[in-house]
Parts: sequence; C-alpha cells; structure tokens
Amino acid sequence: MAKRTKGHVDKAADVLAIFGISGDLAKKMTFRALYRMQKAGALDCPIVGVALDDWDDEALRRHAREAVAATVSDPDSDALDAMLARLTYVQGDYGDDATFERVKAALGDAKQPVFYLEIPPSLFATVVQGLGKAGLVDRAHVVIEKPFGHDLESARALNDELREVLEEAQILRIDHYLGKEPVLDITYLRFANSILEPVWNRNYISHVQMTIAEDFGVDDRGRFYDAVGAMRDVIQNHALQVLGLIGMEPPSGNDPDSVRDQKLDFFRAMRAADPKRYVRGQYDGFLAVEDVDPKSTTETFAALELQVDNWRWSGVPFFIRAGKCLPQKTSEVTAVFRRPPLLGIGHGKTPEPNQCTFRIEPAPGSRMRMFQKKAAVDAFEPADLEVLFEHEPGSDPEPYERLLGDALNGVHTLFTRQDAIEETWRVVQPLLDHPGRVHPYEPGTWGPDQANDLVKGVTHWSEPWLPNS
Repeated sequence: MAKRTKGHVDKAADVLAIFGISGDLAKKMTFRALYRMQKAGALDCPIVGVALDDWDDEALRRHAREAVAATVSDPDSDALDAMLARLTYVQGDYGDDATFERVKAALGDAKQPVFYLEIPPSLFATVVQGLGKAGLVDRAHVVIEKPFGHDLESARALNDELREVLEEAQILRIDHYLGKEPVLDITYLRFANSILEPVWNRNYISHVQMTIAEDFGVDDRGRFYDAVGAMRDVIQNHALQVLGLIGMEPPSGNDPDSVRDQKLDFFRAMRAADPKRYVRGQYDGFLAVEDVDPKSTTETFAALELQVDNWRWSGVPFFIRAGKCLPQKTSEVTAVFRRPPLLGIGHGKTPEPNQCTFRIEPAPGSRMRMFQKKAAVDAFEPADLEVLFEHEPGSDPEPYERLLGDALNGVHTLFTRQDAIEETWRVVQPLLDHPGRVHPYEPGTWGPDQANDLVKGVTHWSEPWLPNS
C-alpha cells in the first residue's frame, strides 16, 4: 500500500465512486453539489454510483435529475445534462465480494479513485474491506460521514477497522460544518488582522460563548436523533471544531496540516468536561415524535462549560449551548472582553464589556461591539463595527460542494484527523458517562432555566446578533 507523509497533497482523482447513492443524503445534498461543481467547471471525472437498489444507469440518471430539480431553482440544462452523463451505476450487496469486482470493472483504468461512503457507519468497515480485497485502495481516498463513533471507545474501534486496510492519510472524515464559508472566514479574521492577536488571550478576554440554535424540532428524524442527542450531533463535532479555530495558536508555513496541528494542540490542552458544569434539556413534545422512545432521556438541548489549560486561555471559560426548538436559527461565537475599570465618565457607571462576534448564520459576518457617548446625556450606547460577508448569492461554494472538490483534488485541510476526533471525544466522555437529569423546556425558549445558572456569576448568555438587530 502506498505510504503518504503527513500533510501530503495528492494528485487529483480520476473517478468518484459513491456508495449509498440511492440514499437520502445523495438526494438532498450530493447531487446538488455535483451539479454546482459541474456548472462551475470543477467536475471533470466519471461518477460511479453503488447501491442495493435494482437500478441501471438510466434509472440512476432519472433519480439524479429529479433530485437536482427538487434542490436547485431553475437548473441550467446543459450543466445538468453534462453531470448526468458522468453517472453510471453498479448494483450489489456490500457484503458480497462480487459487488466489488463489478465496481472494479466500472472504474476501468482509473488510478486515483475517491470512494465516498454515504452509508451507515456500521457498514464502513464492510465496504473498506471489500475494496481492499478487490485491490482498489492502493492509491485511493475514502470519504466517510460522521458520526465517527458514538464515544471514545467506539471511535477508536472504528478507526482500528479502517486502518486494517487504509493509511490515515487516505481517510477523509467529512464534517460539513468545516466547509461553510463563514467558518473558513474565522481563520482569516483571526490571523490576517494584527489588531486582534495582542488582545486574543486571557489578559483581555473574560470568556467565550458559542450558540448553535435551531428553531425547529426533530420532525421526521426521531429514530436517528433519539440515539444521538445534541451532545453527539452538534457539540462533540461542529461546536468543538469551530472553537478550535477560535482558540488555536497561529498556523505557520504552507503545510496543509498546519491548521489541523494547531487545533489538535488546543484540544489536547482542553480539560475533560465536568458533569457538574453540564445542563441537558428536552423540549416538550419530543417524546411524541415518531420513532422516539416514549421514555427517552435524550437531550435536545445541551449547555456546558469548558476550560483550557494553556498560556493563552487558562482561566477563561468557554460556554457552549446548542439545541432544537429554540427562538431563532442562529450560529455564532462571541469573545467577551474584560470590563473596563470605573472612570470619571458616564456618571460613575462602566459600560458593558466589548464583544467580538463571528456569525456563521444567518447572514454571515463579524461584529466588534464598542461603546460611545449617548447623544445629549452622560451615558453609554453601543457603537458596533460590523462586517457582513456579502457575496453574490450562490457564488460561494456550498459545504458539500467545497468538501467534495477538496476530496477530488487531494486537499486534506478541511477534513478531520483521527487524533483530533479522539481528543474531542475525550473532552466530552465524562458527560456521556455521567449525563445527569434532563430538564424540560418549552419550544420557543432558550432551553431550561438551569442553562442560565451555568453562567451565573460570570456572565449571561448574549442575545444573538441577528440581521437588523
């Protein structure tokens, strides 16, 4: 098997094979991403779809056409036809060696395949072993979807199974959150502006808080969500990966692993979470959702405090809250600075502390909250410096479009490494082992009251920065 050095960027792939191409993810996301790549001139290889369904090439193309029509407004017919022409289909059971021989035949003379596993994690090892037996992995990359395990032990076990066949550098673990344009903007805002670095530490920052809120419930995903909950679905992956960008040291050099190395160091410095600093909630009505256990104690809301033991962040709490059926759909991170001392202005009052907010959605942007004199009175009022990341609608690559493009071009930077996955599981493992009780909350509120108690004495949860707010 070909060995790869850390940070290596491989040559572009010459074929994309998608296992599970008849599934829900492909229908909602993948075909849309492939169409957009085709329209942007970023797709130039054949696509082999693999699934159990009794289809042929034309049935797959009809399915793909319908999926694009359902997810793209007024698709360009030439681009759509060109994308569909790339599709061929292989039918078969993933546990049958003959399926992988048919896949091998469909790949033809391809030397650098990318295999995208849009299948349940329980099938990852089966498919990878089948690819290995068929001699298809020597120069391949294999893309897998989260969850990467459901705790530290299972994450390691999954990796052990994959590593029986693959090298670490061949495994590309997708977290679509890392492909969002405003998440990428965080790194640039932090390190391309020298005014931030001198104050981005425990001497000036009081605490950091992150909110990932959805204003809708579990709906038709009851079976999946009841087995996962907010901690596994959002916090262990999306939230911690974004906090890694907020808290890491500056990357150096052009090594594709430079950002991932610095995030890993940040995770290693993070203490294992304290169950006493963890609040779980469940919205009223969750137990009535189809396929949810009527006695379920799964959390649909989670709030926690994390501490980082390094020179930059020691003593600075990181607060996270995430949940469903909250008042707004929003995702943002705010660094709250220390309050200024009492001065001889403003009638002896001190203003609220400055805040630096990175908003991922809605309307991505950044805001520095400062204060000025209120007109005609000796009082303070906010003077916000806002930058909205306004682009032509639809011009930025969407997360799956970007990540699939990176996978095909051998760029690994936005994919999560196993060492970082194990560290983030280590951090949250005590909360999985000792979750505590789940508190009810009304839909449309910011979770149970106990979440406010979590930050009492340090701060209060900031009101989300919403458009026109």
